[in-house]
Amino acid sequence: MEETGTDWRDDRIGSAHRGENPTVLRRLDSGFAVIGDRQFLPGYSLLLVDDPAVSRLSGLPRARRTAYLADLDRLAEAVERACARLDPAFRRVNIEILGNADPYLHAHIWPRYDWEPADRLTRPVWLYEDEECWRGLRHALAPRHDGLRAAVTEELDRLTG
Repeated sequence: MEETGTDWRDDRIGSAHRGENPTVLRRLDSGFAVIGDRQFLPGYSLLLVDDPAVSRLSGLPRARRTAYLADLDRLAEAVERACARLDPAFRRVNIEILGNADPYLHAHIWPRYDWEPADRLTRPVWLYEDEECWRGLRHALAPRHDGLRAAVTEELDRLTG
């Protein structure tokens, strides 16, 4: 999707506003619920703030900060419900706001599963060292994830009312 000569990944928030970001699940009050580019932990999703100039949670006025956290809660619960419905080995979700690589506020929602390797199961996902997890084609978001994407979106819609 390179209509403007740049890849949507170069401006994830701007491309979401323009309707060009294919990972967007739903527009929420404070930002965009998106499914992650990498799906080595199926259901991995993020909440992107809707203003790329906001670099940290404390950069939002109190009311918008509260709205962002409420949207994060809603997305995390939607991921939890969808993943639990689709995989009996689902354990929980981990929620992280890191912001070390991308300069705008975003939060990661990582589903965790009993089938993960024992040495990784209780550790942060960032310790997955397999290059295939982070860069290879095996776990890249693809049409085979459409059912998962639909399940998360359906749960998000239920929670949103």
